[in-house]
Amino acid sequence: MPGDGLQRESEIRRLLAMYCQLIDDGRFDEWTVLFTDDIEFVVMGMHKHGHAELRGFIEPSQQADARGKHMISEPWVELTSDSTATATTDFAWISKSGEVGQTGRYHDDIVHTGERWQFRRREIVFTGDQPE
Repeated sequence: MPGDGLQRESEIRRLLAMYCQLIDDGRFDEWTVLFTDDIEFVVMGMHKHGHAELRGFIEPSQQADARGKHMISEPWVELTSDSTATATTDFAWISKSGEVGQTGRYHDDIVHTGERWQFRRREIVFTGDQPE
């Protein structure tokens, strides 16, 4: 079971940072582990479920020549129990040329699975759009 509130929140913040750095580095095997087996990943009206579907969607669009940097703001983490949390985090995606390609907000449902914190649901909402 996770530790005290500050420790749990720190571990969740680490999860949020790992998402960005692992995808930016193309470390898809490690990135996929950040999600529960039954992950629901929502972006641009699409719902992807499970590791295989998620990776099949993300990896082709994150090849080395197309990668940039995901920059995140200070997240708003709400611990809803000892093993569940929600988080909202503003983000910007910066291209290799330094241009801001996308901005928006991540809406996350996060669970502690006994070994680690993982995303159970992540919805990416681009600036100007509304969450589902």
